[in-house]
Amino acid sequence: FSLNLRATRTHSALQYSMSASINTKKSDNQNVINEVGDKVRVRFAPSPTGTLHVGGARTALFNYLKAKNENGKFVLRIEDTDEARSTRESEESMIKDLKWLGLDWDEGPEKDGSFGPYRQSERKEIYLKKAKSLVEAGYAYPCFCTEEELERKREEAEKEGKPPQYDGTWRDADPDIVKKKLEANEPHTFRFKVPNHKVVVIDDIVRGRVEWDADSTVGDFILIRSSGVPVYNFCVAVDDAMMGITHVIRAEEHLTNTLRQCIILDAMGYSRPRYAHCSLILGQDRSKMSKRHGATSIDQFKNEGFLPAAMKNYLALLGWNDGTEKEIFSESELIERFDLRRVVKSPAVFDMQKLRWINGQHLRSMNIEEVIPLAKESLIREKICSNDDDMFVKLATITCKGSMEVITDLVNQVKEILDYPLKLTLSSEEAKVMISDGLLEVALGVLTAYREDDFNFTSEQNASSEWKVW
Repeated sequence: FSLNLRATRTHSALQYSMSASINTKKSDNQNVINEVGDKVRVRFAPSPTGTLHVGGARTALFNYLKAKNENGKFVLRIEDTDEARSTRESEESMIKDLKWLGLDWDEGPEKDGSFGPYRQSERKEIYLKKAKSLVEAGYAYPCFCTEEELERKREEAEKEGKPPQYDGTWRDADPDIVKKKLEANEPHTFRFKVPNHKVVVIDDIVRGRVEWDADSTVGDFILIRSSGVPVYNFCVAVDDAMMGITHVIRAEEHLTNTLRQCIILDAMGYSRPRYAHCSLILGQDRSKMSKRHGATSIDQFKNEGFLPAAMKNYLALLGWNDGTEKEIFSESELIERFDLRRVVKSPAVFDMQKLRWINGQHLRSMNIEEVIPLAKESLIREKICSNDDDMFVKLATITCKGSMEVITDLVNQVKEILDYPLKLTLSSEEAKVMISDGLLEVALGVLTAYREDDFNFTSEQNASSEWKVW
């Protein structure tokens, strides 16, 4: 990777270079504004290095709800610049989980839009072009420090009690020396020239005013590695700008990245998006949620019998409420009521029992015909029945629906029923009294009444008393 650095000492030439680059930036910015208009545009931008976890799913949901609430656009962007860890299998898995949740995106993989491509690995030429314009405008510069030199600088800084940040060795280097090294193709990175005394302030929708002293916090950071691979924060800033993203909704662990992204956006001449950094999701022990707390990936919850509607309902409540005591929401209700200003700063604690309860509420609100396919899938997976056992599945679902919190509860209940030692029980001394008191006649009567649809109870609440009369 090489940039044709305009190495000049003359003030007029430098001014011309900066002016041309800035005019280009203004033109790019105006093109994005013209295309986007005043529409809300949000993005969910996962790194495909694993499965979709609870935290990522909540971030996707908040972005989705924001877009739907304001008739905006929900963009899915794949941030796969980590070539060593990113895989297409992981991307496909995340996309599958988003589809299962029903979080349909308007632009992204599988749905082309005006601002693609939507994988960072397919946008490298865009990043290199932007890096070149920053160098030409004097906002970035090549750095020829070796890894050994940088490590030595870090060690010296630590000994002196200083923050281990780059000391600016090549920040104001002689242009002639820089030009010769570039022409000799010497390995180099490109660093952003952090303005002296730069203070960055954002009005975070969730966290309020956040302020950084830029040059004392980050130092001149790398934009392009010596391998030619652009770094994460540079890619994110360029993508948010060129995709017209108006709101960045993400976890608070990304708050530190915001400083770098803001000063890059400022240098490129793009407007900053509004930021909303949501608190982390904690386990019951109030540590960051991890595998030791049980299921954490959406695929695991799916396999354990949770419903997409219940997952969205519960995830929305992890840090947000509508100002009422209401806890059960349909998707349309969530879309109608969602407001980022009601997202709280304090961390949310993941409560599996609460999730099960919410899932049970959604499950019991479904009619029997909606539950039967889910029950059948679980029963077949556990090899309790075959694809042809429709009547068995229907009877099992009717029997168990009222007491289920998740679909897999049905499996456990059916196993318990099928494994019940009926013959042994009937032959016991305790059963003899009941059997001799007309059990067989009552059982046959119940079966006959069921088959003839003779159970005409007026309501579920009256069923118990009407049963006794019957």
